[in-house]
Amino acid sequence: MLNYSTYRHKSYTTWVVFVHGAGGSSSIWFKQIREFKKHFNVLLLDLRGHGNSKSNLTDVFNDHYTFDAITNDIVEVIDFEKIVKSHFIGISLGTILIRNLAEKFPDRVDRMVMGGAIMKLNFRSQLLMQLGVFFKSVVPYLWLYKFFAFVIMPNSNHKESRLLFVKEAKKLYQQEFIRWFKLTSEINPLLRFFRSADIHVPTLYIMGEEDYLFLPSIRKIAKVHQNSELLVIADCGHVVNVERPALFNKMVIEYLNPLK
Repeated sequence: MLNYSTYRHKSYTTWVVFVHGAGGSSSIWFKQIREFKKHFNVLLLDLRGHGNSKSNLTDVFNDHYTFDAITNDIVEVIDFEKIVKSHFIGISLGTILIRNLAEKFPDRVDRMVMGGAIMKLNFRSQLLMQLGVFFKSVVPYLWLYKFFAFVIMPNSNHKESRLLFVKEAKKLYQQEFIRWFKLTSEINPLLRFFRSADIHVPTLYIMGEEDYLFLPSIRKIAKVHQNSELLVIADCGHVVNVERPALFNKMVIEYLNPLK
């Protein structure tokens, strides 16, 4: 089972599950914990091979991960904690996982918050993926990760996010990075399906104005998916919860607690 931690509220019963992106860990939510645990029961998890979720014996002999398998890891945790239904908050690749979870287990999801959401890879993103596929086995993964982080988060005000993700990525092993990178082989058809299917789970996309790779596609999705809303944060890049935590926390808590 994945490594995870919980913060239980003495009065409220509503849960919020936080899902980080590739190369990160639950530590990227450190600017959210204090505020969210005032309003919800909180669960933070480390995806397989990340943070303190070390690869198990099965993973050693398995060089191919799938989005369904990683999604099932998350379901295993919430089942163990007897969480019947929850809000889910994801960042970057974590948004793909919670969207996949909502597709397969819609009764388990109350509302979704998609920070720095990835719902389409544009030409620039596709080129990055092809470079990664070509170099993943011959170039130290941390070099590739630093390069990707700089392309996705290039501005000076994105520096904290870049450094945080590179710091967490150092905890990965080369083979673990390669397993995760191989997920790109199934990402395009999955994202194409997500864009075409208007899910009935209320969804908030919260994006940085400077998230050049991913914001354009989210603007289009939010216009055609009836249960979707889009909030764009000015002077902010891909990792909105790190760059603008106070505004992120306020917007998300208000969205998840509409009656308060």
